[in-house]
Amino acid sequence: MGKQSSVASRQSSVASRQSSVAGRQPASARPAQPKALNLERLIHERLRLGIVSALAVNERLSFNDLKRLLDTTDGNLSVHARKLEEAQYVACDKSFEGRVPRTEYRLTAAGRRALEKYLTHMEALIKAVRD
Repeated sequence: MGKQSSVASRQSSVASRQSSVAGRQPASARPAQPKALNLERLIHERLRLGIVSALAVNERLSFNDLKRLLDTTDGNLSVHARKLEEAQYVACDKSFEGRVPRTEYRLTAAGRRALEKYLTHMEALIKAVRD
């Protein structure tokens, strides 16, 4: 019983703080979110942007080519490439050359569209800052 009343008390306290914070400034008076926050976060990360950009100008690149080009580690490249693959921005093709495994990446149509959208957004931000 003591735990339940303690939890209820904390929930009431949190709700009261939220309502007092929300009551400080009406939503209409709050500043609009900066457009930079609306960037495609998946692509905006430095290494993922490097992967997508490299694949945009190359039909396909091997894992080792990307690793050298981006000057990163196996683990770092694997993690970021996997995130892009899960978003279906890049496709991963695995094969063997003799007994040596070969992993190649290519940009998908969805990845190309996401990159184009990202670049358009960045160009608009740059223009807004310069004007």
